[in-house]
Amino acid sequence: MDAQGNAGSSTDHLVISSDPEHPANHICTLCRNFYGLGWVTGTGGGISIKKDAHIYIAPSGVQKELMQPLDIFIMEHATRNYLRKPPILKPSACTPLFLAAFDRGAGSCIHTHSQWAVLVTLLVEKDALAAGKSVAASCFEIEQIEQIKGIPKGRAKTGMLGYFDRLIVPIIENTAHEEDLTQSLEAAMEQYPDTYAVLVRRHGVYVWGDSVSKAKTQAESLDYIFRLAVEMRRLELPWIP
Repeated sequence: MDAQGNAGSSTDHLVISSDPEHPANHICTLCRNFYGLGWVTGTGGGISIKKDAHIYIAPSGVQKELMQPLDIFIMEHATRNYLRKPPILKPSACTPLFLAAFDRGAGSCIHTHSQWAVLVTLLVEKDALAAGKSVAASCFEIEQIEQIKGIPKGRAKTGMLGYFDRLIVPIIENTAHEEDLTQSLEAAMEQYPDTYAVLVRRHGVYVWGDSVSKAKTQAESLDYIFRLAVEMRRLELPWIP
């Protein structure tokens, strides 16, 4: 029986492993770490890992720091059919957005409710309104920050961004329901094909990578940059020198 009181099932073998790198174990470990960072507070946020033909997904509406491998959903990528659905629990509302990343070659996708990500979207909105520009067309942009080197140059490109490169992260508008973000997220991915992240105004951020380790390091790098950007604005320092 898992932490949510769910009884065992014939699909438990898909998530039971002594290997800490098994997606079901890895998701639980990462969610505990993310909770400590304030990224998945109050059951918010989530993570999904693709391994071979299967997608492992954290459930919706659970305390992420208490999650157990038996709580994990598994979907077959090609058919979108669930191979494992824990009783009582609900599939993540982020699933359609995770799939958008996997359809573009990602190996993992992380969604956080980072306060720094939220604040950055509000600062970009404030700047656009003050300049009489379109809020909807505005992105978060910053350069000449060392941590930018933690972000890849883009899909089908080799290497990482450099110190003098400009990091651009598109921002989409929030919706009442998570799954309703899918269309605008996909549109941002098409408009900015080199991005590995999309901010959601007043909500958080989606970050993906070729592997779970790359998605994690990119999420950490971006959160550092978002926090730095907020503090820079407090000190009246420009994001673009």
